[in-house]
Amino acid sequence: MKKTSMIAWMPMEGWIVLYLVLYLPNAMITKLITSEADIGLGRPLTGLETLPASLTISLVLTYLFIWLSGWYRDANTVQFAGRQIPMPTRYTFLSGLGTALILFTVPLSFTIKDVSIPFMQLLMRGDILIIAPFVDFIFGRKVRWWSWVALVMVLGAMAITLVDRGGLRLPPIAIVTIVLYTLGYFIRLMVMTKTAKNGDPALVRRYFVEEKIVALPLAIAALAVLAASGIGGGDNQLQWGFIDVWTSDAMWPIFWIGLTLTVISVVAIIILLDPRENAYCVPLERAASLVAGVGAAALLAWFFGLTAPRPAELVGAGILVGAIVLLSVAPRMAARRPVIAARAETS
Repeated sequence: MKKTSMIAWMPMEGWIVLYLVLYLPNAMITKLITSEADIGLGRPLTGLETLPASLTISLVLTYLFIWLSGWYRDANTVQFAGRQIPMPTRYTFLSGLGTALILFTVPLSFTIKDVSIPFMQLLMRGDILIIAPFVDFIFGRKVRWWSWVALVMVLGAMAITLVDRGGLRLPPIAIVTIVLYTLGYFIRLMVMTKTAKNGDPALVRRYFVEEKIVALPLAIAALAVLAASGIGGGDNQLQWGFIDVWTSDAMWPIFWIGLTLTVISVVAIIILLDPRENAYCVPLERAASLVAGVGAAALLAWFFGLTAPRPAELVGAGILVGAIVLLSVAPRMAARRPVIAARAETS
């Protein structure tokens, strides 16, 4: 029986809207529990205190999804104790390393003191937009005019925000977060383009399974090593995040962070592995997350009194919405022109 791909369920615009809708509560909950005082601790949680539980929950839910969806059947396997066990190739293992970097830098970007969600997202996503066409060039993929225009629009939104803030002036933790995030995404895009970006639904499922069985355990293991070494901070933040969090009042919101993170990872892989060029797919996915970040900041300001987005950040969000519209409309208009011309010749 022929398998039905998740990609065939709806057009790209539908996946972008779903991505945005999922990212919005993820960013809001993460920022909220790291901004308001926890009842047990008497202070807001730190990113290092939320990461172990949220990633562990995401690991369990991701593995459950892989099993229940049957996606594991498309993965490379090895035989162990009479059973076929999914096993990454050398390329998907490398991609898993890159994804592990992304997994713990994204939540940390929501929690850096005195740095807004939209500003961090603009910086992190902007770096990815720059490397996306570079990866296309490496693999000889054509970049169409609408991808270039969308790329310039998103970079323009970044420039507006940077000028408004008077430059980069970031704390060291923010700079490290951006560098690690960019490195992780560069590795990931290289592997995606080489191994799975050809429109084959089976390769999408295979890539997702093989990457995630490496990335999630590796990210959690790295946090565990930090916790055991004491590098997690004087307050033993990582130790609290691995042990005490499970009986704290913060467990329920952290569960929702892990749940949304899991579903976002599925939707993101469908968007990024679309067979079109990286310079098309990456701006779409990045713009959606940026708009969600601005929306999260605005909602948190309205309902919880947190810092509101700056006017320049709202202008940047408007530009990003325009980029999404362009990437949705322009390819369809281009596809219609030959049909219209053919009809004109036969009429």
